[in-house]
Amino acid sequence: MTGRTDHRAAGKANQTMLRQNRAMNSGPLPRIRHATEADLAAINRIYNHEIEHGTATWDTEPWTIEKRREWWAEHNDPLQPVIVAEDAPGVVGFAYLTLMSKKHGWRFTREDTIYVDERARGMGVGVALMAAILDEARAIGVRLVVASISSENAVSIRLHERFGFEVMGTLRNAGYKFGEWLDTTYMQRDLWV
Repeated sequence: MTGRTDHRAAGKANQTMLRQNRAMNSGPLPRIRHATEADLAAINRIYNHEIEHGTATWDTEPWTIEKRREWWAEHNDPLQPVIVAEDAPGVVGFAYLTLMSKKHGWRFTREDTIYVDERARGMGVGVALMAAILDEARAIGVRLVVASISSENAVSIRLHERFGFEVMGTLRNAGYKFGEWLDTTYMQRDLWV
């Protein structure tokens, strides 16, 4: 019974944060919904921009739409939900949960991933996606959500901290992109505590 109370309190806290963020940005938050195959081009556009211009992903070559369809075939699964944020012009962000391992003992753990279109950053899209993807995790019985974040990505680290994630450690010089070595920060949120 205590776990249910904690989940409700966390949900209320998330709703409060969303209301505060909406007031600060003076615009409506985008609609959050489950992704469909029709969203793959927009998802790919957002992701490929980050490949070419950022370090949120350590991929170095843009994805083809065929590769995105292969990814979709693996993620079009209720246990690995994919959601999108959508405003009037279209998809402005996406988030999903990935199995940490296919080994049965890992079935209550997922890694979260969130990307926001450059034009929608700072407008509450990341907050809305994080709240929704954590709700998806709770709905499928996930206990632990893990994030691997490029250590220089202070915005993502703050977003995760805002939702109760704790830093578990840092892997130094774990990746190489744009001619420099990058660290990754591991964070986690236990949804059952």
